[in-house]
Amino acid sequence: MGKSSKDKRDLYYRKAKEQGYRARSAFKLLQLNDEFHFLDDPSLKRVVDLCAAPGSWSQVLSRKLFQDERATADRKIVAVDLQTMSPIDHVTTLQADITHPRTLARILELFGDQKADFVCSDGAPDVTGLHDLDEYVQQQLIMSALQLAACILKPGGTFVAKIFRGRDIDMLYSQMGYLFDRVTCAKPRSSRGTSLEAFIVCQQYNPPSGWQPRLDLDQSVQEFFQGCFRGSDSPDVGPWHETPRDIAPFMACGSLDSFDSDATYHGQDLQGDSDVPRRSLDPVQQPTNPPYKQALELKRKGKLTRAV
Repeated sequence: MGKSSKDKRDLYYRKAKEQGYRARSAFKLLQLNDEFHFLDDPSLKRVVDLCAAPGSWSQVLSRKLFQDERATADRKIVAVDLQTMSPIDHVTTLQADITHPRTLARILELFGDQKADFVCSDGAPDVTGLHDLDEYVQQQLIMSALQLAACILKPGGTFVAKIFRGRDIDMLYSQMGYLFDRVTCAKPRSSRGTSLEAFIVCQQYNPPSGWQPRLDLDQSVQEFFQGCFRGSDSPDVGPWHETPRDIAPFMACGSLDSFDSDATYHGQDLQGDSDVPRRSLDPVQQPTNPPYKQALELKRKGKLTRAV
């Protein structure tokens, strides 16, 4: 997170800096956990954070799993992203593609060929402003994360992913319902109310008996989930063929005492004292490979000039 006018307006943005988080999205996972308690389970040992950069969710996972100095050595956190990430305590980072079988094999290798207890994804595409297109691309990203999760989650595991609520989101809820006993749509208070963003919390992983998920670059999403439709004897029937649509329960996470992510806060600290001057805070972690890096290098060399 860099310096901007948000530093004066958004208290979650400022709180993230003050508490050492790389992004305000850390509070979304914390508020989801306050409601669902998936990170409070003492048996939680193996965790995967997909689309992890810049790493705020990985920071939350590290602090939760290793807050006790007596934490067992078999607890492992793996963060995966196409972008480079700066190191985080107790987190193994992989710069890899979540759709590639080699990534799955590498994670299983790090886990000693044991399945994961928890998989999460806070990934989102670069939005275009065309809502239908953005929702479609986001759902494809979710399905990619779900494919890896289906291969690596143990029975009873939990999967949490960012979604964009739209016209066809109930179809996604139905598809998740074939793999998990409980599916909930949750909106943390730190997520701006003006945004279509929400999170799908899938608990108690329970895939159909006899279905063996397998990542393959040459197969489509439909082929991956072929035979996953419960109650059907036909191998050609899957969640995308005449699937009954469900509406997942909607839950708001975060108490009314929490800060309002859409509110504007001027001239007051986190305790509400307007007499305390505010100082600007530096980013917790500088970008490792920002898209404007080349432009900065050209500017330093005097090769980036404005045309007259």
